[in-house]
Amino acid sequence: MRIILVGFGVVGQSLVKLLLMRGKELAEDFKIHPKIVAVVDSGGASLNLKGLNLGRVLAVKKEKGSVAMDEECGVKTVKASKIIEEVEAEVVVEATPTNIVDGEPALTHIKTALKTGKHVVTTNKGPLALAMPALMELAEYNNVLLRFSGCVGGGTPILDFAKKCLQGDKILSFRGILNGTTNYILTKMTYENISFEDALAEAQKAGYAETDPSMDVDGYDSACKLVILANWILGLKTVLKDVKIEGIRKITLKDVRDALDKGCEVKLIASAEEGGNLKVSPQLIPRSHPLCVGGVLNAVTFVSKYAGEETVIGRGAGGIETASAILRDLLAIKQDISLRSTYS
Repeated sequence: MRIILVGFGVVGQSLVKLLLMRGKELAEDFKIHPKIVAVVDSGGASLNLKGLNLGRVLAVKKEKGSVAMDEECGVKTVKASKIIEEVEAEVVVEATPTNIVDGEPALTHIKTALKTGKHVVTTNKGPLALAMPALMELAEYNNVLLRFSGCVGGGTPILDFAKKCLQGDKILSFRGILNGTTNYILTKMTYENISFEDALAEAQKAGYAETDPSMDVDGYDSACKLVILANWILGLKTVLKDVKIEGIRKITLKDVRDALDKGCEVKLIASAEEGGNLKVSPQLIPRSHPLCVGGVLNAVTFVSKYAGEETVIGRGAGGIETASAILRDLLAIKQDISLRSTYS
């Protein structure tokens, strides 16, 4: 399996490290031989059609700041879309930073890959939040797969659980905590009796919140993930503008104390139903409910016609966790390719 990796930050580097650690195991247990033929970052690309030396790619990135600085394989100032279009590969892994304004440049990367007959694995929520129905149609039209396990839940298989483990049932609705940063902040406020501002500062110090925390605390990260879940699980053709969004900036110590007095905690909950009604807002969750998890954990409760409520809980972020989700998608694509060759 030849792979083009676009984006070489924490997630991209974690994927390369994971492939180095598990290469032998993947070959023996899954009969998959991932070969990264191109890595693209903001400075250019490193390219070798026979397969890059992954240890060398990591070293060059660390020592020189860009994979394009590799004296043997580096290509400076080349555009990712050109690499995607011209380099022969089966899969493009898109791991650039999220942009929810217009989805670029990831949206162009994904479209280019799909149009040129390449499968896509992405951890970038922006293009999916803004154009998921159109992208899924484009993938189907070109007879390739678009997968995005790392966009929701990191290493926790929320999407796969709903799509595969509950495929014999009918999911009617779901709701959950989809953002670990806000859950960390609310947990700090609840159990340490500190203000939103102080809890946010601690989240930033711990590396859970960005310098500009707007995506998290204003609910947009949760909303993006909600759109992905609603499209994939409920079959809704929906985008980010369809979501009613309220973040946690206005939550006070009085709010969390009042919630505790009622046997509840304040949580930022994303929810959707069969007919739509997508929303993100702070809600009171009983402390006895499985959704009432603390720290940076994510949790999603699915309500299905026959099984009732079932909840998935796990860590929602982190480089290696997200890399494991990418690998899960690569294995799924490999299985699909094998099936196609068997029945063609």
